Amino acid sequence: MARQRKIMIQINKILITGITGFVGSHLADYVLANFPNVQIFGLSRWRSPKDNIKHILNKVVLEYGDLTDLPSIQAILAEHKPDVIFHLAAQSYVDFSFISPISTLEANVIGTCNLLEAVKGLKISSNYDPIFHICSSSEVYGQVKEEEAPIKETNPFRPASPYAVSKVAEDMLGLQYWLSWKIKTIRTRLFTHTGARRGEVFSESNFAKQIAAIEAGQQPPAIKVGNLNSVRTYLDIKDAVRAYWLLADKSLAGEVYNVGGVETMTVGEMLDRLLNLSQVKDIKIEVDPSRLRPSDVTFQIPCVDKFISATGWKPEIKFDKTLDDLLNYWRDYYKNGGK
Repeated sequence: MARQRKIMIQINKILITGITGFVGSHLADYVLANFPNVQIFGLSRWRSPKDNIKHILNKVVLEYGDLTDLPSIQAILAEHKPDVIFHLAAQSYVDFSFISPISTLEANVIGTCNLLEAVKGLKISSNYDPIFHICSSSEVYGQVKEEEAPIKETNPFRPASPYAVSKVAEDMLGLQYWLSWKIKTIRTRLFTHTGARRGEVFSESNFAKQIAAIEAGQQPPAIKVGNLNSVRTYLDIKDAVRAYWLLADKSLAGEVYNVGGVETMTVGEMLDRLLNLSQVKDIKIEVDPSRLRPSDVTFQIPCVDKFISATGWKPEIKFDKTLDDLLNYWRDYYKNGGK
């Protein structure tokens, strides 16, 4: 194993791939609120919706490109040379990866490789040497055994979806480019995280949207659900992006860290908490077979000791507050006519 090294860098410019997405938009919010002198560049495809960043469009610089198009990435990096690259862009919906595995692998694996190759080329030609954060996923661990919990970074990979396979490949590409080219990659495996602006395809956000629709008279008083027995450990998105920022300041190049919350429950128990926040009582729960996956990851409890030891980070936001934020986000959606 190549020797790790502590990163020492003055951060003036950052690039966020996937800035228009859930995590990327919250990271931009965090940096603007806490480090107003840091210039933020965001990689976006021309067709990507900008709803999540409409409130900060005048505070960030959007650069249009596509991770599967190497020349567009090379041009952006050559022009701006950000001090830190937060690589958050991905096809992140597990269920869709079963339907479209090739496009998932192209976006996540080829896209990540293109970004790494662009950095490598600039490092060789001009000594460009940024911090490169690769956002992997807890899905790489797959279905763990109960005796393996809490899950450590050394746990075996058992990817149970094409999405998880793509994240294993991203993760290992990050390690390989550190070992081979000394590109200062830091990998994170983020466990379940949520909050306002979370995509409606994810269970807690989907349930919150259904409850808000019921309250608004837009849906009968019944919630469609999938597997409610899966165990998850939840983290507020604001705590997650604070963790990501600390990576650049306190972590070791070449390392990997689990990032996750401390509140563990079944998906059904999470739904009960949401229902307790609802203004409508006696909402029925109906299992929808189309929401059940061909193979599922049903047990995720992270060990985040390594990351806490490296950075001093700890989750601060209670999950009930997270759920309240999420439900109010969807209530506002219906109050504004579905916008």
